[in-house]
Amino acid sequence: MVSQALLLAVVNPFYFCTDMKRWRIAGINFDHFHMGDLLRQTASHPACEIVAISDEQPERMVSAAKNFNLREDQVFTDYRACLEQTKPDIVILCPAASKHGEWVSKVAPFGAHIIMEKPYAGSVAEADAMAAAMKPTGKTLAINWPLVWDAGQQTAHRLIQEGLIGAPLEFQHCGGNRGPLYHGADKIEHEPSAEEKAVSWFYSKAQGGGSMLDYMGYGTTLGTWHLGGKLPLEVSCTWHTTPGLEVDEHSIAIIRYAHGLSRSETRWGTFTDPWIHQPQPRCGFVIRGSDGTLSCFDYDKTVRVQTRARPEGYELPVDVITSPNRNPIEHVIHHLETGAPLIGPLTLEISRIGQQIVDTAYLSAEAGRALPLVG
Repeated sequence: MVSQALLLAVVNPFYFCTDMKRWRIAGINFDHFHMGDLLRQTASHPACEIVAISDEQPERMVSAAKNFNLREDQVFTDYRACLEQTKPDIVILCPAASKHGEWVSKVAPFGAHIIMEKPYAGSVAEADAMAAAMKPTGKTLAINWPLVWDAGQQTAHRLIQEGLIGAPLEFQHCGGNRGPLYHGADKIEHEPSAEEKAVSWFYSKAQGGGSMLDYMGYGTTLGTWHLGGKLPLEVSCTWHTTPGLEVDEHSIAIIRYAHGLSRSETRWGTFTDPWIHQPQPRCGFVIRGSDGTLSCFDYDKTVRVQTRARPEGYELPVDVITSPNRNPIEHVIHHLETGAPLIGPLTLEISRIGQQIVDTAYLSAEAGRALPLVG
């Protein structure tokens, strides 16, 4: 007869790990709705517990408190009280893009590791200040780019590393969705009102809003990862702004390297959201190498490859992604527990290059001319 303990071990392999560390995690600042996704991933991890959430606007925490059965004494409007009373090991931060540096400087002295929701920062200078603030603590700062966890991206990178298309030379990226207020945590659909746009940081220039700053970092950061960390020489960018809005809803950047051109396009206002129905043009990447090409479109179940041996092209199924590469929570914890390297875009090195390109694109769009890479 099978014992109850053995059954529990089969269902939960952590059953016998009585000395396994429990990672205490707090979610602070709910500016970005991805906080809900990250808290769900935390709640699903067998070695994690949500010890607290904090936001200056209590109404933004109501759903999370309910969804994760948090007590009143785990919900804070003062981040200092949150950190002092609950002493988390890891803090998830989801502030507006222009406030990433501010929030790292606030949280770093409390000695927690930080997972920052994309982008890295509002500027290269701010990114460098964030890295400097973390350095004395000896703790990890990781930048979460949700597209990293798409099987197509990880499959594409593996194939590039294996040399299937030769040396990677350029990437073409198209990213976006119907708009940042058309969906919430877990991609629940929502039809935004004009009033919601008026008060949302996504539509505020001062707070780092706009499709470029929302989405170009995906292209430049993951593109840099796929190209092996190469630095471009210059960037030329233009954008389109909608009357009545102070931020762009469409941008296109041409990124010049010594070996050729790459492109990153962002759009709010795609015909459909890519996680439901791929719009046209399709959201995702095409990478050209010295011996072939590879396309990986967002959420597709296959990648398409051309090689010199098979120029007609063929489809490959995407990899089955397993722990610890399914989401940032389990990935960062695996890194902290084992010393295994972080996947490229989560590192400050790759994310900084992506930030350099975005900064240059923004300045180029304002100046109306190509500019050398900043930073």
